[in-house]
Amino acid sequence: MAMAGRRDSRLHHLRGSRIAIAILVGILIGCICTVLFPDGFFNSGSSFTVNEHRLSQSTTSSKVGQATCESSERVKMLKSDFALISEKNAELTKQVRELTEKVRLAEQDTENASKQVFVLGTEIKAGPFGTVKSLRSNPTVVPDESVNPRLAKLLEKVSVNKEIIVVLANSNVKPMLEVQIASVKRVGIQNYLVVALDGSIESFCKSNKVAYYTRDPDKAVDVVGRSGGNHAVSGLKFRVLREFLQLGYGVLLSDVDIVFLQNPFGHLYRDSDVESMSDGHDNSTAYGFDNGFDEPSMGWARYAHTMRIWVFNSGFFYLRPTLPSIELLDRVADTLSMEDAWDQAVFNEQLFYPSHPGYTGLHASKRVMDMYEFMNSKVLFKTVRKNHELKKLKPVIVHLNYHPDKLERMQAVVEFYVNGKQDALDSFPDGSE
Repeated sequence: MAMAGRRDSRLHHLRGSRIAIAILVGILIGCICTVLFPDGFFNSGSSFTVNEHRLSQSTTSSKVGQATCESSERVKMLKSDFALISEKNAELTKQVRELTEKVRLAEQDTENASKQVFVLGTEIKAGPFGTVKSLRSNPTVVPDESVNPRLAKLLEKVSVNKEIIVVLANSNVKPMLEVQIASVKRVGIQNYLVVALDGSIESFCKSNKVAYYTRDPDKAVDVVGRSGGNHAVSGLKFRVLREFLQLGYGVLLSDVDIVFLQNPFGHLYRDSDVESMSDGHDNSTAYGFDNGFDEPSMGWARYAHTMRIWVFNSGFFYLRPTLPSIELLDRVADTLSMEDAWDQAVFNEQLFYPSHPGYTGLHASKRVMDMYEFMNSKVLFKTVRKNHELKKLKPVIVHLNYHPDKLERMQAVVEFYVNGKQDALDSFPDGSE
């Protein structure tokens, strides 16, 4: 019994020691944890969670930044694609416009050619009443590049559909030329050529990227070309234009005091040798009228009838490359070389005087341009600007031929028709003061 009591006492002591050891170990572990994890396990976990959250935010932010960058690059690519598509669309639109014009010209040529074949055939029979139509357009000449190889190469580059606008200019008319060139560029006319009569105009054309042509030295032309005024220079064109026609090009001659508001080549008929604007100011004066002449001393026969038409304007006309057109230039140039005459008067005399004893007239077909499309300044300032309905019309060109203050009125025309300033024309008188 005594031994059993000692054994139980030993076991009880051993258990107490173990408990004490366990407590000491627990305290020791607690101290170690206190040192190692001063914020506690949960705070440490929270720190890890925060770090993880920050990492997640950083990753998300990176993804957002990357997405934003990609979006920006995508926008740039789309803008670039849009610009390319717009450019391509503009190019295609231009090609369609050019092809449409070529088709229209081809139809005109086909119609004219069929008429020529019909009329020039060996045997001609008249059709039923009201169906017979005579030939209005003469055959074009065979182009001869040997006449001027240098000009031929230039025209091949500048012309459109074998047609060209030609303007003669020297430094005396440079301010008006500047206004005209600005109008040509605004409309988008490509086949425009300046015949530079002096070095100043040549330099001006170079600096403004305008196609120009300088003629080979010719005393008869150079003296007038370098120092002549508007009318003197105007008379030179009948010499200069001949080579253009010999090379097979249709020529639209323009003076410098003209503002272009539309492309004129879309408004030509091309059914005559000569197509010219008129100096007339209404339907009668522009297109012709029967003018009665009264001579009372003749009694019963006191009234005589005369056919009247106001002259063609020699500052704006279209010539097809035909023999009658070339003959017209030769006749006018020849007359001007022998007489001190106004080129416009001689131009009209050659066109309208009929053959009679001692004189053989020019057999050239002619057409008057629409006076509201190819408008002279008398029509504009005397009629159009005062009429509410006519003011709505947009002419193809305006020629300031009736007024000496040309530059100021050219600028006013631009203000009115281009910039929409409705009172731009109001301060000018109908005529000149």
